[in-house]
Amino acid sequence: MTVIGLILIGLTLVLGIPVVWFCIQIALALLPSRTAKFSFTRSKVRTTVLIPAHNESIHLLPTLHALLKEKNEFTRILVVADNCNDDTAEISRLEGVDVIERTNATLRGKGYALDFGIQHLKANPPEVLVVLDADCLPMPGSIQEIAQLAQSVSRPVQALYLMDNKGKPSLKEKIAAFAWLVKNQVRPRGLNRINLPCQLTGSGMAFPWNTLQRVCLATGSIVEDMKLGMELTAQGYPPLFSESTIVRSSFPVNEEGVKTQRTRWEHGHLSMLLNEGLPKLLEGAKRGNKSLFYLALDLCIPPLALLVLGLFTWSTVTGIFWFATGNYFPFALSASYLALVTLGVVLSWSKFGRTVVNGSELLQAPLYVLGKIPVYTSYLFRRQAQWVRSKRDDETK
Repeated sequence: MTVIGLILIGLTLVLGIPVVWFCIQIALALLPSRTAKFSFTRSKVRTTVLIPAHNESIHLLPTLHALLKEKNEFTRILVVADNCNDDTAEISRLEGVDVIERTNATLRGKGYALDFGIQHLKANPPEVLVVLDADCLPMPGSIQEIAQLAQSVSRPVQALYLMDNKGKPSLKEKIAAFAWLVKNQVRPRGLNRINLPCQLTGSGMAFPWNTLQRVCLATGSIVEDMKLGMELTAQGYPPLFSESTIVRSSFPVNEEGVKTQRTRWEHGHLSMLLNEGLPKLLEGAKRGNKSLFYLALDLCIPPLALLVLGLFTWSTVTGIFWFATGNYFPFALSASYLALVTLGVVLSWSKFGRTVVNGSELLQAPLYVLGKIPVYTSYLFRRQAQWVRSKRDDETK
């Protein structure tokens, strides 16, 4: 066998690691539901809901109203009006919630806003801090339940965070919502079945207060949630997935907002994969930290569209090699990976995604994958490294 053949086989075997882990997660998620391993006694937990808000006056009110309906003497709501030039702070005060304002033209991003809120709370800290995005609606009882669960297990808890489409969504928007569901519900559900942690997904996150004293949130990371989850897991506090508690938001409708949001998510994920995936994987193995090892392995799974696109491209490369040399083994492996991922996607859709996208629309998913090529090529040449707020459909500025 030639040196090129050996290299292709080696690279193909390495490529199979995230593919196999992805498929294992899907297979576990398809198993029948079971009673949660972690039980807890319902009690009153002193909880602060921290809402970082940058120019969110249009979207914040429904979130505050949902929280105020269930607020009790043990619950505090704190809005961080971060670099706002609208009436976010005024509207929040009129609703009777606590507000602090932060202005810093240089240090911008959600991580800085969260750190500002935490520093403010140190004078009278809660038992549990819940982070909720300003445009998210928690389902009834969800905030109290994740707070109580976090207090009981002394670990961060991530609620199921789902994104919906507004109006009459396009095919691209439906496929995007399905990909989000696979990432935020199906895969964490599979990990939870074997008592492994999940990634933090940005909203609906509950933290026992003491865990936040061990990490630095004041960073400009555009995926501060992923980074925080990895750091907490390394410190011995792996996030726990709570599928029964739900927060929901909506994708932007206008094209500019969609592009900004998805570029931020995918570029941030890729940067985390390249900069932290392998180091954390090795650190977890070296320290015998099973949670860190498997969470880093989960981080090494690329965004679903990129995973499919990468497998198709690699199958093409190995197919050309087969045609040129007669060595079919790298192609057989690559094609089997692509088939496994496709099967995993179809099975995920069959159990979880039928209400999001129908079967005939799912068959057009390759068009969605091809449409993501500019996002991934821009990572190489115009990488988004700073936080940029997504423009919403009802905003004109």
